[in-house]
Amino acid sequence: MNGKRWAALIIAGVLLVFSLGINTIFAIFKSDFFSNFDSLVAGNDLTVMEEVKESGNMDKRIAYLKVDGTIQDVGSSTMWQPVSYDHQFFLNQLDNILYDDTVEGIVLSVNSPGGGVKESAEIYKKLLKIKEERQIPIYVSMDSMAASGGYYISAPADKIFAQRDTITGSIGVIMQSINYQALAEKVGIKYETFKSGEHKDMLSPMREVTPEERAMMQDMINETYQEFVDIVAKGRNMSEADVKKVADGRILSGKKALEAGLVDEIGDEEATIAALRKDFGLEDAELFEYSYDVGGWQSYVGMKIGSMFGPSAEEKMLMKIMADYKAPKMMYLYGEN
Repeated sequence: MNGKRWAALIIAGVLLVFSLGINTIFAIFKSDFFSNFDSLVAGNDLTVMEEVKESGNMDKRIAYLKVDGTIQDVGSSTMWQPVSYDHQFFLNQLDNILYDDTVEGIVLSVNSPGGGVKESAEIYKKLLKIKEERQIPIYVSMDSMAASGGYYISAPADKIFAQRDTITGSIGVIMQSINYQALAEKVGIKYETFKSGEHKDMLSPMREVTPEERAMMQDMINETYQEFVDIVAKGRNMSEADVKKVADGRILSGKKALEAGLVDEIGDEEATIAALRKDFGLEDAELFEYSYDVGGWQSYVGMKIGSMFGPSAEEKMLMKIMADYKAPKMMYLYGEN
């Protein structure tokens, strides 16, 4: 083993000991003995920290939330492997707001092509619960993209701001599968299937979809699509007919979305925050966001060690392909099909 690998192993060992020490400290802080220190962390979840973006009155605060990336539950960030969007962490943030009486407004920044039907619905339901139980305003600031599931989670907001060139809309549902039967036959691969019922291998990549199965799948898609339309109609106070005029999967610019009634104003994040402050008398409110420590030098060292001992770029690509096509599922997604 060369010196480079020995150095990496030593660093990994030091980080492991350091991590165990930190985890022990946090475990102590979570105990009843240190319950008076809960102001160090946010709301009801002791694993979520806070970072002040704009100082102000701490008794009435604005929570800044951000959905950046595909809305999928692919696991949580670690010091070794951060993820662009951490679904469970985002849900924890919403839970914190539900129990934090000092939060009197939410600015939700959305930069997403959408994602899973299940994950999008989880966010939507929690936002509705916050609105019903906390009675606080939610303003959405759309970044470069807030399409499909990104629009789905924006729909319940009290006001939606989009930038002129924001890509939004894409209201609809998509589900895809791969069929490589012809390729398998070409290279001499035979796939044996034993099943308890005629449709147990529905959407198998090794056979064609039957007309009956295609009708079944379309029924599922139509049902989920109608739910999406209903959510938009309710959130935007629009008729179903008006929503369906633009709910054929098309994307819209921020300007066109404004004309269609899908957004309220053209403006950036700064304008969104300023409007919320003015509309609800929160001019002196503290603006904060939730965070957790997966960055900094730990993340850098983790990536370096991962590059030494982890899979190659080609292996990562193969693993991604295998994971992505493990099983088809319905998605509120634009642009990554």
